[in-house]
Amino acid sequence: MAPSRYVALWLPVAALLLLALPGCQRDTSDLQQYIEQVKARPGGNIEPIPSFEPHEPFLYPGHERSPFDSSVIAQPLPPEPAGIPGEVDIDFDRPREPLESFPLDSLRMVGSLEQDGVRYALVRTPDRTIQTVQPGNHMGQNFGRVTEITMREIRLIEVVPDAFGGYMERENSVALSE
Repeated sequence: MAPSRYVALWLPVAALLLLALPGCQRDTSDLQQYIEQVKARPGGNIEPIPSFEPHEPFLYPGHERSPFDSSVIAQPLPPEPAGIPGEVDIDFDRPREPLESFPLDSLRMVGSLEQDGVRYALVRTPDRTIQTVQPGNHMGQNFGRVTEITMREIRLIEVVPDAFGGYMERENSVALSE
């Protein structure tokens, strides 16, 4: 292509841009007037920045573990008691179920359903997921075993430490959240 042909193509485009340019400007006199009013206001007094004494860290003896170690967050099963054994035996080798990683008071029953003669409860976890449980499942951090599911609550038996270094069973329930 010849150079004159390029000029012929771009000349109308440039002319249109130059004609449209004045349309992009707006009347900003009201904005300029407001800015002048704000600048004319008297300045306020600013309090000086307070001075702080530098922090002196204190190193606690015997605490070499990092607080950011992720293995601390994962809660292992409690150790077997060294005291007098109670009436209840705990199966520490049993695989943990998902709802056993949450405290029982943080779990909410949000509904129930029945399928093939088996009643299931719908449980909302603190991380806002919904899990299903049925009799025989475990939930809560005290080895809670679901014994019965009604329309209004989940009944379970927890295994808690007793005063003698052993364990005892305790009935508990999770009511339907309205």
